[in-house]
Amino acid sequence: MNLSLEYKIREPKIKLDKNPLILLLHGYGSNEEDLFSFATELPEEYYIISARAPYDLQYGSYAWYAINFDADQNKFSDHEQAKISRDLIAGFIDELIANYPIDETQIALVGFSQGSILSYAVALSYPEKVQKVVAMSGYLNLEIVAEDYLKNNFTNLKIFASHGTVDQVIQVEWARKTPAILENLGINITYKEYPVGHGVAPQNFYDFKNWLENN
Repeated sequence: MNLSLEYKIREPKIKLDKNPLILLLHGYGSNEEDLFSFATELPEEYYIISARAPYDLQYGSYAWYAINFDADQNKFSDHEQAKISRDLIAGFIDELIANYPIDETQIALVGFSQGSILSYAVALSYPEKVQKVVAMSGYLNLEIVAEDYLKNNFTNLKIFASHGTVDQVIQVEWARKTPAILENLGINITYKEYPVGHGVAPQNFYDFKNWLENN
């Protein structure tokens, strides 16, 4: 199948007429193998699909959008590339539904870092396509969300967000701003912190897995 993104797949071990989907979105400079290492530990009724970001950074590393530095080492995210990736992911979800027996009412995005930032953007821009988001070590960037997102209906959207308190890549303060913004939109959010850097603590993994199974 020639879909718009490269991906790895774990078929559900428990086959239903239509199965739920977990779509894994990796961070900047990584690839689809990274989060796929979780696949064996995730609930058996899910399709687990790990997508590769579209922008090639060479040597097996990819990005959802470029991060550029100026002369003072200030970081700038390429928001236009991020919006293109946002829409690519939304289209990729449609392609997966067309090609696999996936229950379109049970789709979860699980993102790390840049993949987490994109997960928020996809969910707020296309809440009819996504019901659950696990956003690890990222934050909500409203500049890459669809302009008319406030018209959307978020009643079916649930979010589990987590962050390391000593994250040097994305400061925890950025993540802490996210829950209030989402609550103001009426979105059900669970937010947790762990005493780690820019990574997924074992407890974080168990917490989001339990959250997925109970929501």
